[in-house]
Amino acid sequence: MPKKIKSIFILLVIISLVFTTGFTKMTMTPQNVYRVYLKGKSLGLIKSKASLEEYIDEKNNEIKKKYNVKKVYAPGDLDILKEITYEDNIKSNEEIYNEIKDISPFMIDGYVIKLKGLDSKTPEGKTIEGKAQTIYVLDKKVFTNAIEKTVKSFIPTEEYENYANDNQKEIEDVGKIIENIYIKNKITIKKSKIPTNTKIYQSEDELSKYLLFGTTEDQAKYTIKEGDTISDVAFNNRISVQEFLIANPNLQDENSLLSPGQEVTLGILKPQFSVVEEDHVVLREEKNYTSETRYDNDKYVGYEEVIQAGVKGENKVTQKVQKINGEMVNAVTISTEVIKEPINEIIVKGGKQTSYYGRGYGNVIATKGQWGWPASCATVSSGFGWRWGVLHDGTDIAGCGYGSNIFAAQAGTVVVSSVKSDNGQYIVIDHHNGMYTMYAHLCEGCRYVHEGDYVEKGQVIGGMGRTGAATGVHLHFAIWQGYPYRGGVALDAMQFY
Repeated sequence: MPKKIKSIFILLVIISLVFTTGFTKMTMTPQNVYRVYLKGKSLGLIKSKASLEEYIDEKNNEIKKKYNVKKVYAPGDLDILKEITYEDNIKSNEEIYNEIKDISPFMIDGYVIKLKGLDSKTPEGKTIEGKAQTIYVLDKKVFTNAIEKTVKSFIPTEEYENYANDNQKEIEDVGKIIENIYIKNKITIKKSKIPTNTKIYQSEDELSKYLLFGTTEDQAKYTIKEGDTISDVAFNNRISVQEFLIANPNLQDENSLLSPGQEVTLGILKPQFSVVEEDHVVLREEKNYTSETRYDNDKYVGYEEVIQAGVKGENKVTQKVQKINGEMVNAVTISTEVIKEPINEIIVKGGKQTSYYGRGYGNVIATKGQWGWPASCATVSSGFGWRWGVLHDGTDIAGCGYGSNIFAAQAGTVVVSSVKSDNGQYIVIDHHNGMYTMYAHLCEGCRYVHEGDYVEKGQVIGGMGRTGAATGVHLHFAIWQGYPYRGGVALDAMQFY
């Protein structure tokens, strides 16, 4: 074949092929397919959405066994959208599955619980936004039972059951009626598909542990030694007695006996929500007597005689009390009935000075029974000790009412009368024997003494309030050996009463 004719023939063949191919594309029937997107990115086309979903379910038998579920679903960020196209580049279910299995988690049926955090304030007054939480469970009962179990950690089971069943006994003389129990945090529960790569709680015990301690990790252990008491073990390990008892539910109360070699759990509480208990309380409250000192100039200095013993009085007090996670945060006295008036102590001291040189008497540290009570009521809402990993260095007294009188526990000189972000309005008194007392959270304008003032035991120095980092009206009263927060050591004030 001549070269020119051969070239023409080849050209005609090429044109024919191009024409035939183009004609084929133009005349091909469009097909219904599905385009798969993961996190917004196209992975390709598949023939059937249903078949891919079935394939995903069939390939995840391990997930079904682990969570005891019947079905496994595609990842939540996988979208399968219908599309009409002329393309014929269709991928298999296996190809798509292999692309997504290591990128996004598969889903199963369950419940999503949203737990709103509660805002708090720093000692400087800065607001800390509460941390919101998302909890996943397969069965809603796991969550509701865990919540109830956690609540019973802060409220005795019998009291909780009587409240829940409307079976509380009326108060005949003294006692308590729970008026309300609720969770302060907002909680929402929604049935949904949940991801399998996150923590899914299947046990109410495990979830309750997390809700109490903020972790599911094992808590520290301690082996009881000879002479150990619950209060000693708790304090030495920087936890409260309440925390100790919650971590060791087999022990009934602070007086439960411990045996050498016995292993106990030590856990710092970090509750993930706030259980509020509101109570109507009627109690008998001791009313402290005051000491009256008389001087006999016929007796030498150093002579001291009690000629009338002091006898405490008694009041019947009715209060509205609020507790959060088992800790009293507010107490309001609504009525007080005097049952018995106190009888004052009368002490006679010598006033006659010795005649020889060099004789003198220094300041003596007041001991048990010689300290005046600093408030007009006696309800201790929170004692000295560790709680939630922080040392509470004083004794909180509540229920006296806003503006009620605060008294100097001993005579001394006021060294601080000021305001501080955490203490609020507060006063510190130096008793000139190495001992100091502090009175915090006084009401606005309720510091009645100034720095440099000398005060007598029992003198009114301020009014009860809720300034500073206080959740309710109360007095934070502390006794220190040495200047507070300047090398001094905080002592348990109740050991002096």
